[in-house]
Amino acid sequence: MWFKNLKLYAITQDMDFKEQDFEDKLAEFKFRPCGSQELATMGWASPFNQGETLIHATAGRIWLTLKKQERILPAVVVNAELADKVALIETETGSPVGKKAQQDMKQEIIHRLLPQAFTKNSYTHGFISTQDNLVVVDSSADGKAEAFLAMLRKAIGSLPVVPLARQSVQADLTSWLKDDSAPTDISVLEEAELKALEEDGAIIRCKNQDLYCDEIKHHLEAGKSVQKLAVEWSETLTAIIQEDLSIKRLKFTDVIREQNDDIPKDQMLARLDANFALMSGEVVRFAKRLKEIFNLDDEKVS
Repeated sequence: MWFKNLKLYAITQDMDFKEQDFEDKLAEFKFRPCGSQELATMGWASPFNQGETLIHATAGRIWLTLKKQERILPAVVVNAELADKVALIETETGSPVGKKAQQDMKQEIIHRLLPQAFTKNSYTHGFISTQDNLVVVDSSADGKAEAFLAMLRKAIGSLPVVPLARQSVQADLTSWLKDDSAPTDISVLEEAELKALEEDGAIIRCKNQDLYCDEIKHHLEAGKSVQKLAVEWSETLTAIIQEDLSIKRLKFTDVIREQNDDIPKDQMLARLDANFALMSGEVVRFAKRLKEIFNLDDEKVS
């Protein structure tokens, strides 16, 4: 289990949950498949994608998985059938079909076709480390992360969290390039996005580019700021740091990923457990380092 993106949230109040209490609360919102007339359902599922348990805990970190199922009923299919039906009625009656009647017919078509529609499953993984006051969601999209937090809040009754960074870190990222001031354990790679300060200002996207070259310096001197920056941290991982401190395209180095290679591949659950313990531990270390780098402990919780 290797997360690919990170949305990081700080827990602002003490949370005292026993693992069994957590399991019982999530069970009330366990995933169930879509009913015949439901467009989508969402609920908690086993992190291992098998068995009944809804959490997996190791080293004080609780792994959770939110499962969503959607029925796939393309609008083009519904609209094509509606058009055929409208055309037939108008031919038979010689009168146009009104908008209200068309809307009613469309709902009838959806009602008839929905039970036959294919379903698509998607999963959002995350973990809670109460001892580190941290919630991590593996998502590149704000909407999915917010849905994960909302469902968790609904299940356990309260989830006092705020984004780990409540202010943009673009000034720091810009300084890393402009002043060559990145922390010693951060290596700047060859990918970045720069943006002019104006709301509709120019955007420069760089890939496979020396970011300390004169061309980039000119952009920075012209007032552009760094919105995204590719980095390697402590020979442990590479990632894109965004100005809101979202982490995208997270990849762990072979130094980390190979540590559990001695576990036989046929021991799948053991490997998943070991990989989660290893991965989540490194994510927590990275989050703590980001707090230090960007002085996030100095931000006041409102």
